[in-house]
Amino acid sequence: MIKYKINPVYESTHKDFLLNIKEYFNNNNKTIHKARNEIKVIEYNKNKFVVKSFKKPSYLKSIYYSKNDSKAKRSYEYGLKLKDLTPIPLGYIEFYENNKLLDSYHVSEYFDYDFTVATPMRDEKFPFIEKRIILKEFANFSFNLHNIEVLHLDYSAGNILIKKQNESNYIFKVVDLNRMKFKTLSLNERLKSFNMLWASDENMKIIASQYAKLLNLDENMVVKKAIGYAFRLKLSKNFKKLLKGKIKNIDW
Repeated sequence: MIKYKINPVYESTHKDFLLNIKEYFNNNNKTIHKARNEIKVIEYNKNKFVVKSFKKPSYLKSIYYSKNDSKAKRSYEYGLKLKDLTPIPLGYIEFYENNKLLDSYHVSEYFDYDFTVATPMRDEKFPFIEKRIILKEFANFSFNLHNIEVLHLDYSAGNILIKKQNESNYIFKVVDLNRMKFKTLSLNERLKSFNMLWASDENMKIIASQYAKLLNLDENMVVKKAIGYAFRLKLSKNFKKLLKGKIKNIDW
């Protein structure tokens, strides 16, 4: 048994692609990410798509997802809600056996990005002036995301794609959409959403200062809050790594 939904934009042209996604996926070797989930770029009808194959769920989770929204379904539905802020979703499909979820896929248009937010934040050779422009534009993008009541729960640097238009114009897209909340956000929730960037104090100051201007709030207060939240998350995660023996000391 299968369950699926396809974006009406692609209904007449790409339904076969979605329904046979397993075959297309297995016969393709253009993997761009492979960990818990695997992501490939697949061309169909002269268009490129990003296909995400979610990890097969455990027995209990396979039963849970048979009665609740899967990660693939959430990714598709959230992508529709975000509209221009994420690559256009094509659809999702789920494969079941004995009322248990076996496999699931989410398909979206390929966004030809130049780099992610991680590059200007972590590449020491990246031009500083351009980095400032990008991080300010990223603050603007985040502000727009928050203003439409979107809280991305995995707002990490690698999940924000950037396409450079010219020296001062960039297009941002957010991906990895299955963990999100839709609600009116408080200032604290807005600033805590930057924690997963794992930004340095210097980079966080650039982002938070611009964000404060958009909110018409005191920059020093907003920057202090943002850096404080980020520091506490880093401290917590590094302390857990220290206890597990994954690191020998916490180097700030």
